[in-house]
Amino acid sequence: MQEPALQPNTFHLDVLYIDDAIAVVNKPAGLMVHDSALARGETDFAADRLREQFGRPIFLVHRLDRATSGCLLLAFDRDSASALGKVLMSREVEKDYWAVCRGWPDEAFVVDHPLDGGPGKPQKKPAITRFERLATMELQMPSAGFETSRYALLCAHPETGRFRQIRRHLKHLSHHLIGDTSHGDGRHNRNFRMLGIHRMLLHARRLAFVHPVHGERMEVIAPVDAEFDKALALFGDAAADFRSP
Repeated sequence: MQEPALQPNTFHLDVLYIDDAIAVVNKPAGLMVHDSALARGETDFAADRLREQFGRPIFLVHRLDRATSGCLLLAFDRDSASALGKVLMSREVEKDYWAVCRGWPDEAFVVDHPLDGGPGKPQKKPAITRFERLATMELQMPSAGFETSRYALLCAHPETGRFRQIRRHLKHLSHHLIGDTSHGDGRHNRNFRMLGIHRMLLHARRLAFVHPVHGERMEVIAPVDAEFDKALALFGDAAADFRSP
């Protein structure tokens, strides 16, 4: 599945929250957060854009996969970044992701399945993700001997932060994430491409954490882009409360 094209007029990332110490931006799907072994010669990174956008050094507190959109947390000084990093390690940061998967999983379920650290990091470590099913739908597209194809909108709450954790946990259950070309199901990805949806349907919807300076509880929510909203529209009234106004 081809990554969404990023247009020149979208160079600046949407800022969801900012103060002197931290910021949360809405990373678009298709943009890598920083240079890495997975970059494959790419030269456009969110970290570089944000340094230019804010005109000052930035310290990434966590990362999102290239194909994932949504809340990206950063700090403007090392002390704030260190404090947030410790909070992340203690699992005191609440992270909610929206995901569209194949099939209709249970209304609530937990995946406790160890994962390795990705390429070059074979050691497996504990990985836990809690899931809630928000809505279901059925498309009139044949699949694996059935006349229709079933899909679900999920809210995922990763309790650990392993490499591609949500995507790999859904694959482990055979409820593959739609649009995932590495761990997904090509037949179902094609169904969505036929409907004009070409991105991976994983969105970092919400972050909640304690501010590293003033200690207040923060909550930041990232709206979905037009293509993800098109996917939500397929769920009809079942997802009406989750769509953009």
